[in-house]
Amino acid sequence: MANPDHIAVLKQGVKAWNKWREGRPDVIPDLSGAQLQGRELARINLQSANLRGATFRRAYVSQADFRNANLFETRFVQAYLREVDFSHARMEKANLTSAGLYRSTLVSADLREATLAYASLVEANCENAIFDKCDVYGISAWNLKLTGASQIDLRISANHKPLITVDDLQLAQFLHLLLNNQNLRQIIDTVTSKAALILGRFTAERKATLDAIREHLRKVDYLPVLFDFEQPSSRSTMETVSTLAGMARFIIADLTDAKSVLQELREIVPNRPSVPIQPIILATQAEPGMFDFFRLFPWVLKTHYYATPAELLGSIGECVIGLAERRVAEQSMRRN
Repeated sequence: MANPDHIAVLKQGVKAWNKWREGRPDVIPDLSGAQLQGRELARINLQSANLRGATFRRAYVSQADFRNANLFETRFVQAYLREVDFSHARMEKANLTSAGLYRSTLVSADLREATLAYASLVEANCENAIFDKCDVYGISAWNLKLTGASQIDLRISANHKPLITVDDLQLAQFLHLLLNNQNLRQIIDTVTSKAALILGRFTAERKATLDAIREHLRKVDYLPVLFDFEQPSSRSTMETVSTLAGMARFIIADLTDAKSVLQELREIVPNRPSVPIQPIILATQAEPGMFDFFRLFPWVLKTHYYATPAELLGSIGECVIGLAERRVAEQSMRRN
């Protein structure tokens, strides 16, 4: 537990604390387990201090000095940590997570060569922060704000293991999971070998046909992915469909009453040459005029016409899935 004498000095305020530290440069403050939630601690000197298990929840700690401090399991949930110096600090299992309406703020913080193994930074604002050469093994870094942040040579391997470094916190988290979780690797292999993306118009009438296609794909051991594009296509929607397309083995695109699906195809087709696209359309309709553009790309297969949903399901194995799989096989042979 914390040294009561050190706690007593801290209670006198930041100015008294910093003056006390100036006169005792060899003393290592022991504030382990200290309850400092909600405190005003701007510009405080906590260099090399023992703050193991301390709590700074919603504390205001801007421009503070935590260099070389022991911050093992320290809780900074929703704390304001703007321009704080955490360089070389030991921050294993530290909690800098945001919660509710309040974000933990690490804007312009300096975390160079800090140890952040198993730390949690979920939804923290880390704009313009410096994470260079941090140890981030096992970190939780979901949905961070990282505009302007420096993330060079992040270590993602455990101690006593071969050194692996990357230059992106969220990529570090993903690669750690990929390298250390056999089940995750199996999931990724499954997705890329069996996923079939279904595009079409998601009105009540058309969705029944798309749902029937999905059910058939399930029965023949594919992983069908349906994404509802009935709403206007925003940039984020385009990015999502492009990502899903990149993970798919092939795409089935229903052009019947086509509207937004053509916009998605314009995003996908030129950029995904390794993903066969099998268009289908109700026989009473003609291909949209702009579809001539897509015929320029050999991975867009010949459109399959169907008279009824029942007829489509009867021929889907040979005339839709079969053609897409043949294209996959041809591309694989070319690569090999």
